[in-house]
Amino acid sequence: MTIERFHIHVADEILDDLKYRLDHIRWPEQVDNDGWERGTELSYLKSLVSYWKDHYDWRAKESELNRFSQYCCHIDGIDVHFVHERGKGSNPLPIILTHGWPDSYLRYEKIIPLLTDPASYGGNPEDSFDVIVPSLPGFGFSSRPAHSGVNNFRVSEMWAKLMTQHLGYSKFAAAGGDIGSGVTRYLAANHPELLFGIHLTDIGIIRDLMTATDQAKLSEEELRYKKNASAWIAEEGGYMSLQSTRPQTLAYGLSDSPVGLAGWIIEKFRAWSDCNGNLEQKFSKDELITHMMIYWVTNTAMSAANIYYENSHSLPPLGYIEVPTGIALFPADILLPPREWAVRNLNVTRWTTLPRGGHFTALEEPELLAQDIRAFYKPLRGKINH
Repeated sequence: MTIERFHIHVADEILDDLKYRLDHIRWPEQVDNDGWERGTELSYLKSLVSYWKDHYDWRAKESELNRFSQYCCHIDGIDVHFVHERGKGSNPLPIILTHGWPDSYLRYEKIIPLLTDPASYGGNPEDSFDVIVPSLPGFGFSSRPAHSGVNNFRVSEMWAKLMTQHLGYSKFAAAGGDIGSGVTRYLAANHPELLFGIHLTDIGIIRDLMTATDQAKLSEEELRYKKNASAWIAEEGGYMSLQSTRPQTLAYGLSDSPVGLAGWIIEKFRAWSDCNGNLEQKFSKDELITHMMIYWVTNTAMSAANIYYENSHSLPPLGYIEVPTGIALFPADILLPPREWAVRNLNVTRWTTLPRGGHFTALEEPELLAQDIRAFYKPLRGKINH
């Protein structure tokens, strides 16, 4: 059960190659006055890439990221990279946070200190957490799966081993959004004895509502969800169709062109966040580029996209979740779940609608999310055994 310290250091050759590619871009045309209607807008992407070339400093960001306590361990044939920051209270609650796509473990960069050291941010030290943030297999600094079948369920099994066998926690908390929501729910469904509770910021696309044929059995809210989700998939779901069916074909462009990768990712940050069409209302250029860099320097565009294929081809059904579940919804997120469905399928003990924020919850509104996580777990802490 060897755990090794992990230190980020990208080879100069990779950064030199990136600079060359950013200096030799062949830009496409764009229909006049088209804005973002057909995808990532040309003039904005040009301005972002110009900043990337001339002002962004990866080495400075790399040094900043290395301030986190990072580790790597081998689980089920995969080298799992993770942050492990200890809480500063008298009895911290261990919590594993799982990210999604197209972000990375850096989804939780801002929230880590809020959870490990709440007293420094106006909170109660008794609400502190030991925070574990892994990179999903095939994302960032975790290694790529060498075989098929590494879906949300398999990842949840790896997380159970990480927390118990490798880190020695007998019981812990779990939270996540996007892919992280699915992983967290499988963890709760299959290992309820290990969990104090789970905290979710979304429930993903609810397939049984999408495919329901007897509409008389659905509530008004569920019917509205079914209609809205169908419209959203038709208008916004092209990325999901490609990554679920032909991730390999897509990957050639994303792995060869940093601008292609940026265009693919940046559209989702704009469409799914609470930014009112202005990306930099929520994210700095440095934040956006760092997320792209995590994919670029590790060459994980393919392996990250591939989890969509695995989840659509090999994911087992998910039963009722008995562990206490907190759901915090951010109003600008995509496909907000019907409460009736959630209550039927999960043991919902806290349901909160936050005043602002979108899909990238911990990046957009870290204070709001941290407050909700602390409030949800406060009555569940009980006796914590490490």
